[in-house]
Amino acid sequence: MSSPPGPTRDIFDADGRALRHKGLRQANEKTVLTVVAFNSGVSNAEIARMSGLAPQTVSAILSGLGRDGLVERGEALRGRRGQPATPILLNKDGAYAIGVELGWRHADVILLNLHAQVLGHYHIDYAYPDAHTLFDFIVTSVEKLKALLPPERQARLIDVGLALPGGLAEGLANIGAPEAQSALWRDIDARAELATRTGLDVSVYNDGNAACWAEMIALERPRPANIIYFLVSHYVGAGVIGDGMLWNGPTGNAANLGLMLVRMDGAAPRQAYLIASLFALGERLAAAGKPHDISAWRQWDWASIEPEVASWIADSAKALAWTAYNATTVLEEPLIIVDTVFGADITQRLATQFRAELAALPVTGMAPPPVRTGGHGALAPAIGAAELPLFNRYF
Repeated sequence: MSSPPGPTRDIFDADGRALRHKGLRQANEKTVLTVVAFNSGVSNAEIARMSGLAPQTVSAILSGLGRDGLVERGEALRGRRGQPATPILLNKDGAYAIGVELGWRHADVILLNLHAQVLGHYHIDYAYPDAHTLFDFIVTSVEKLKALLPPERQARLIDVGLALPGGLAEGLANIGAPEAQSALWRDIDARAELATRTGLDVSVYNDGNAACWAEMIALERPRPANIIYFLVSHYVGAGVIGDGMLWNGPTGNAANLGLMLVRMDGAAPRQAYLIASLFALGERLAAAGKPHDISAWRQWDWASIEPEVASWIADSAKALAWTAYNATTVLEEPLIIVDTVFGADITQRLATQFRAELAALPVTGMAPPPVRTGGHGALAPAIGAAELPLFNRYF
């Protein structure tokens, strides 16, 4: 069956919805900045048309944004009828943020500019996140990344976004961490710890939500309003964009699709992450008499375990296809993004099998939704963690 038609408008299009009340200038500034950010090179007149603001209001706002260093003007476009139009551009050095993913088996710390470009990156692998030492690594990485900026730009680094898996303290026992670590993580306020030690504003996000946001921002125009996202990692990171909004929920851990129950080949129902994850691959290898240290998967000889990897990909694709279908009964005509932390080859193989499993589901009246692979891989949670505070502050 054919795929549903693609979107005709981008979810960041203003559609003339600017707020005109005099006391809402900041909201109008964000509207103008959003138009500029997601329509690079627009003119004053185009911004006015797209935002619904009066041209003189747009000019005044752009002057203020220029003084703040958030936008810059390009070369006037000549050769058209009337006055030459001057393109308005988002200044990539207008603001910066730090993105941190604190994961089950690794941590990433990145520096991001306003064009979502990664300017620096520090990474560490571990058997489990040690509450005694991990914040030292993060804070040291933040200091080194800040030093990459010229002194006059360091004041533009205001935000840290911290991406965490849901249920971190409770789940440590499942990866062999000492029991004392669970108590330590229950007592730690990660947001306050990083804010105190870095002097920056810290926002905390679910890792799957942050990764989903990063992939949505990276899409070309027009971005769809509905997205289902999977990141196969130690477990399954997932996120949902619904009607252009990231689903967070009251605790920030909504859309945890890896917890959905699926039934494989007549066996008892299991949660999807128990099938489609590095954790599951490790268990499969152990059962085959080929135990591997899953905290060191980057050093594995993958060719030597190809039979197990192939069967794991097949089962993972099937589990994720059932999960995706169940989600599409709630979310209308989504784009599905499938990614892994294991590099392009594994990701492409999984996505190809996923498409086949989705098309083969025993349902009627369903046109399989479009599927694409992610572009950020293992860095998606850290990139999204940096993008979200920038977006919330400026857009």
